[in-house]
Amino acid sequence: MTSKSSSGAGDNATNSVAMAVLNAIQNPVVMVDEAGLIAFANWEAEAFFGASASHLSRYKISTFIPFGSPLLALIDQVRERRGPVNEYRVDLSSPRLGQDKLVDLYVAPVSSEPGSVVVVFQERSMADKIDRQLTHRAAARSVTGLASMLAHEIKNPLSGIRGAAQLLEQSVEDDDRALTRLICDETDRIVSLVDRMEVFSDERPVDRVPVNIHSVLDHVKAVAKAGFARNIKISENYDPSLPAVFANRDQLVQVFLNLVKNAAEAVGDRQDGEIMLTTAYRPGIRLSVAGTREKISLPLEFCVIDNGPGVPADLVPHLFDPFITTKTNGTGLGLALVAKIIGDHGGIVECDSQNHRTTFRVLMPASKGITPEDAPLPNSTGTTR
Repeated sequence: MTSKSSSGAGDNATNSVAMAVLNAIQNPVVMVDEAGLIAFANWEAEAFFGASASHLSRYKISTFIPFGSPLLALIDQVRERRGPVNEYRVDLSSPRLGQDKLVDLYVAPVSSEPGSVVVVFQERSMADKIDRQLTHRAAARSVTGLASMLAHEIKNPLSGIRGAAQLLEQSVEDDDRALTRLICDETDRIVSLVDRMEVFSDERPVDRVPVNIHSVLDHVKAVAKAGFARNIKISENYDPSLPAVFANRDQLVQVFLNLVKNAAEAVGDRQDGEIMLTTAYRPGIRLSVAGTREKISLPLEFCVIDNGPGVPADLVPHLFDPFITTKTNGTGLGLALVAKIIGDHGGIVECDSQNHRTTFRVLMPASKGITPEDAPLPNSTGTTR
């Protein structure tokens, strides 16, 4: 009996550890039994389905997902094959679960429970965010190669063309001098564009120190109010307890000047035009660093919000690609440069746009030495303290 009791205690301890592990997983996990009932749900699954595990256990999985969902076919397939299956970009949007419920699914059999399967849901919002950021970095690298080529292969011939035009200008008649001046002006314009693109070819490590983001944003606001945004209201909603960002101050000024200038151009001459600068602490996002096992936490969120007409929906996914612009005379390099700088800092930049509300959101790491205990935590009102 003693042996049996010890074994039972060991099983309970094992089950407790297993439950703790499953509840620590940041993805919804459920086990569906042979009858289709939800036999287990971890904490993330409770949040995903909006119901407690005890409530979920009374119903079949089909009760909570849209009619005809591919998930049901996947569960049947796993039972028949007795092997795991992955399915990507499955839409589970419904009035019960809410909109934009696009998920990746991993379905596998449970060997100790015949007919039962485990389903792991990976919400696509974070996966798409990371995919977009990797795409932005790849686009920036393509501009890097193009900038290097242009610097060597175009600027030298342009110097010769401009020099020849200046010599001709001294010997031609007044009627033709306008043409030589046009040649000089256009070559200067091309050189200026190439100079802007050369910024992308700078692959030196970023010189970073702890930076007070609010001093950066105040400087950007002062520059904007003295120039391109003098007639636009610029308001702030700052978290005063925010830790320092680990960054290059000059590059951050360049990033937010670009974003605020874009917002000012979007607002235009609207009488109620407004730009809002916000800062906040958002724990939870961690990205792997290529080539290492290190993970970077991105808890610092900085936003530039405007009430302009918004960005066309078909343009949003490509907004940070080079040469993509909505401006008549734009080069499409401003936001590509923003993506490169933030990417070089190990951060993420993204855009959410609706009619009369466009948000450019920058997520960045805190300064080294800031531990989770030092960082501000959300309170019950959703603000930080």
